[in-house]
Amino acid sequence: MSDDLLRLPIHDVAFGGSGVARLDGKVYFIPFTAPGEVVKARVVRDKKKFAEAELVEIEQRSPARVEPPCPHFSHCGGCAYQHLAYDEQLRLKARQVEETLRRVGRIAEPPMRPIVAAPEPYAYRNRIRVHAEGGVIGFYAQGSHALVDVEECRIATPAVNASLAELRQGPRLDGDYTVAGRTRSVFFEQTNDEVARLLVAAVHDSVRREQAVLIDAFCGAGLFAKYLADLFPAVIGIEENGYAVEQARRNASPKEHYVAGDVSFHLGDILAAHPADRTTVIIDPPAIGVAPRVIDLLLGSAPVEIVYVSCNPATLARDLSLLCRGRYRLESVTPFDMFPQTAEIEVVAHLARM
Repeated sequence: MSDDLLRLPIHDVAFGGSGVARLDGKVYFIPFTAPGEVVKARVVRDKKKFAEAELVEIEQRSPARVEPPCPHFSHCGGCAYQHLAYDEQLRLKARQVEETLRRVGRIAEPPMRPIVAAPEPYAYRNRIRVHAEGGVIGFYAQGSHALVDVEECRIATPAVNASLAELRQGPRLDGDYTVAGRTRSVFFEQTNDEVARLLVAAVHDSVRREQAVLIDAFCGAGLFAKYLADLFPAVIGIEENGYAVEQARRNASPKEHYVAGDVSFHLGDILAAHPADRTTVIIDPPAIGVAPRVIDLLLGSAPVEIVYVSCNPATLARDLSLLCRGRYRLESVTPFDMFPQTAEIEVVAHLARM
């Protein structure tokens, strides 16, 4: 770490939440800053072409800067944007998605739709994961594994914070704890109920009608499969998590069928068994995106429609570049602010076979 302070003009915010400055041919990343600000910062990690710095002083403030409501903000590593008005957060996230599609996906003109805002920018998380060590319960600090003692999380629902208060009352072994405001399943589910409803409704409205089958890859407990089942004569979900598949099967209608296993292994046979011209595929992979084999299977079988739901714009851009270089046209890209105050972004991309 250098003791020298640099005077840096912030001209952008990168995916991840850090402000971007350039000085003498080098790029600097400074968290908790905003475009248009001039700041003094101290370098904490210096590389050949870029450096990471910590904010020391704001000389010129952005009009979008607001007072963070959480006393732990900038110490706790959970939130990146509480210092910005919500409209500015939305603007930055939408631009980050578009720029990532251009830069990583080589998509010259991404067909962007307006970002879908969260109805509640705070008090929306239906679960949080906290760490306990040496009597301290909270979240890891920004950029380290030091624990920040947290009594209340401002982006969690009141029910979650009530459960957190209960956890903090008694002695607990060191380790990680998932704190929820309701009974949780062991499989993945969205942490923002309201935005999840908006996202699923948007997918429901956008898919083609009069199709023969919906294939829901990485289906979890059948979130999309079940919500869209009224539109399709047959629905097939594929999911690696066996507990999630059990849950999906437990209340499945006769038209629903769920396959437990790797999407890369099962998708080819399922695609081959149905007419491509009347097949809709939804893929909702983890942050690493889809395996190359899944891309090859989609390009080879060429279902008429693909809906790609992503929590990582970079891997989404990589995968879309391969699909659009092959047999598909990108029809629309819609960001959803599933995680306000954080740097995370959810995106839905709609592709049609050319």
